[in-house]
Amino acid sequence: MDQTLKGKYIRFGIAALLYILVVIWIGNYWLLAGLAVIYDIYVSEKVNWTFWKKRNGPNSSFIEWLDAIIFAVIAVTLINIFLFQNYRIPTGSMEKSLLIGDHLFVSKLAYGPRMPNTPIAFPFTQNTMPLSKGKSWSNLVQWPYKRLVGVGKVKNNDAIVFNFPAGDTVVLEETETAYYEIVRRTAREMAQRANIGNPVPKPASFYMADARKEVWDRFNLIYRPVDRRDNYVKRCIGIPGDTLQIRNGELFINGKLVPANSTQQFNYLVATNGTTINPKTFERLGIYRSDQAMLSGSVYFLPLTKPNSEAIAKFANVREVTPYYAPPGEYNPVIFPHSRTYNWNEDHFGPLWIPAEGVTVKIDTSNICIYERIIDVYEENDLRVEGSSIYINGQPADSYTFKMDYYFMMGDNRHNSADSRYWGFVPADHIVGKPRFIWLSVDKELTGLKKIRFKRIFKSIK
Repeated sequence: MDQTLKGKYIRFGIAALLYILVVIWIGNYWLLAGLAVIYDIYVSEKVNWTFWKKRNGPNSSFIEWLDAIIFAVIAVTLINIFLFQNYRIPTGSMEKSLLIGDHLFVSKLAYGPRMPNTPIAFPFTQNTMPLSKGKSWSNLVQWPYKRLVGVGKVKNNDAIVFNFPAGDTVVLEETETAYYEIVRRTAREMAQRANIGNPVPKPASFYMADARKEVWDRFNLIYRPVDRRDNYVKRCIGIPGDTLQIRNGELFINGKLVPANSTQQFNYLVATNGTTINPKTFERLGIYRSDQAMLSGSVYFLPLTKPNSEAIAKFANVREVTPYYAPPGEYNPVIFPHSRTYNWNEDHFGPLWIPAEGVTVKIDTSNICIYERIIDVYEENDLRVEGSSIYINGQPADSYTFKMDYYFMMGDNRHNSADSRYWGFVPADHIVGKPRFIWLSVDKELTGLKKIRFKRIFKSIK
């Protein structure tokens, strides 16, 4: 065997070994047929797999650039699917743990990478084409949920990147608000109008069907599969089997108080002696101009960490710094499970048990609102409620066994975070990965080099 052929077989052997290991990891042994392609690439060379360029002889500069771009797109796409991905923080829901403009290195290996549901898509897009609102994926090929083996499991207090569970249906004219909240809001507006002067007022739930029809008639809607829903980052407060409760803003898991971290924020009322606080002071404390609201000439409404609240309380012109909490028993219609049976709000919530795979629960018309979306949408059953009876796939049901694990996510900016308190549980198949560190951080309110927060670069995420 000459040295050239020997070298080909060595390269083929290395490539084939790596490919076999990946096939074992994926668990689809039909992919072993790809060994024939690898053999041809490295040894037999019967097919020109890079058909856009000549196998022998020089290629033009354009073809060389095209070849480099194709290789880069394929390589980065595979890295994004199986290893890691970049994620930029777009909102302040995790402040001050994560800031707007932080760019995160998100590990897919932490909990195991998911195989894509929609493998045919425009590279490096989540759900819309660049410079347009058109969808960036094709439904021509759709794969079922499959998660590969990772190096760990989701734990309490992990920061998690996940697909927005309520983002399956999207109103294109109002993408910042969940479709289901738009329907509920429309139903509340209908009830408010209809109940004026009505001695027997009807609840908003009575108008849900009409509200849904109105939304569909008025707006343009699109459905997004799991892997094409918007990416969110929150902290995993509760894992499967936990019981969660919030009392006066304090979090309890399985009856035990979870201490607030130093970067966690709540809204505060800051009363001064009638004078204003120096804007430079807010800048020094990292309080954005967009967060500085004044309720009157002497009262600010601010999201603050505990250290910031203590620092502001020491200012000479500050009379009082008071945390702002919703009162217990005050029903907030935008809070999960959106039923007056549960008079919960963002600061007084639960107790709520978080579903775990294989566990069976009793269901009736009083608690079906908690599990409705799990049964009907996430686990793809036909759920129907008629009077006091519940039907699952056409059969009467008074219990349900969960097919997946679920999680409860909350932002560290507790009063300024659209999280599980508003839209419920996060299914296991929506988990994307774990942010490991910040590789770039840009402050939108500054200019020039001041925009770059150098102290945050390569900061690990806790």
